Amino acid sequence: TLHLHSVELLQPGSVLLQPAQTLSISCRVSGYSLTDSSYATGWIRQRQGKLEWIFHQFGDGSLYQNNALKDRFSLSRDTNTLILNGNNMQPGDSAVYYCARLAQSLREYEELYKNN
Repeated sequence: TLHLHSVELLQPGSVLLQPAQTLSISCRVSGYSLTDSSYATGWIRQRQGKLEWIFHQFGDGSLYQNNALKDRFSLSRDTNTLILNGNNMQPGDSAVYYCARLAQSLREYEELYKNN
């Protein structure tokens, strides 16, 4: 018997901030758990047509971050909600922010991360 289930990542609509305000965007997942070590979920953003990776976290808590952004962005989570927090947001941070799940296993991702 083949059992299929859908995976969804749900984000809110637009968020409008003033300069220096704090950003908080939630991503509610269904179809898997954020604490499942088989998967990583994180955030990327698209500014001026270019994608910029912020970070991903595996279910076991392993966190991989963009060094250029790690002082400004952090995350919190429970079993099904991942929250992106940003401090001192500026006009240059205006972007489309995407919650995303990685397809790679932790081992595959560690190799990719080490080689880049």
